[in-house]
Amino acid sequence: MQPAEVEYAGFWIRVGAALIDTLLLAAITLPLLVSIYGWAYFGEETTFFAGPADFLISWILPAMAVIAFWLTRQATPGKMLLALRVVDATTGNTLSVGQSLGRYLGYYVSTIPLLIGLIWVAFDSKKQGWHDKLAGTVVVRARSRGSEPVKFEPRG
Repeated sequence: MQPAEVEYAGFWIRVGAALIDTLLLAAITLPLLVSIYGWAYFGEETTFFAGPADFLISWILPAMAVIAFWLTRQATPGKMLLALRVVDATTGNTLSVGQSLGRYLGYYVSTIPLLIGLIWVAFDSKKQGWHDKLAGTVVVRARSRGSEPVKFEPRG
């Protein structure tokens, strides 16, 4: 898509995509965790990790999947369903591996102070959360109404 054909994706559509991704991730990880640890996994015990499989299933595999989707499809499944793409904020190209890692880790920075870094999307002119700003990314969709057009610079 050319820059004139896309616009920045706003807060609510991104929330919708995140909810879809969360449901899909839960549908995959929860049965795996229950099959390994049983229903006691959801008990009152307050350990950060139930064991190595918990760490792998709950933290490592989701991170690898999200980053792989950004690098290969420019979107997670939730974003794909809503026709959104995560791209480099300057060029509009696919993210680099470094940008992808930075964006993923930036989610933690965005959520720690009362989710302010995620809510920031609602008020930012380019609809960037702190994780987007840290990684130099934007989320775009096909232009459908009058928000600010995306302006990419040619790679030089």
